[in-house]
Amino acid sequence: MDERKRRGDRGEDAVAAALEKRGCAILERQYRCRWGEIDLIVRTAEGVLCFVEVKTRSSRALAAPREAVTAAKRRKLRNAASWYLSRTGWDGPCRFDVAEVFPADAGGRLQIKYIISAF
Repeated sequence: MDERKRRGDRGEDAVAAALEKRGCAILERQYRCRWGEIDLIVRTAEGVLCFVEVKTRSSRALAAPREAVTAAKRRKLRNAASWYLSRTGWDGPCRFDVAEVFPADAGGRLQIKYIISAF
């Protein structure tokens, strides 16, 4: 496994753990279908289904991680989410969130900026 994949997996793990601490249930990780991949699918304590795109960057990154969620990526996420919804029959509220993961602080913890209803 290459370093970029390991970094991304660590970021997803950190975001999943943070969401669970907030009372969210992790329903899917790295959900794949013919339309694309959704990093995390979670249900909040309030009953909102969230499709979460996790963007992890190294300290060398110049742009904000959320800037990597382009119009094409948003279209793929919407299509994959529609497929998921059609397969599960979910008819409650849902949204698309973005989690930005930054390099570890002095204590060794990754820093997370969570953007609710990012698009």
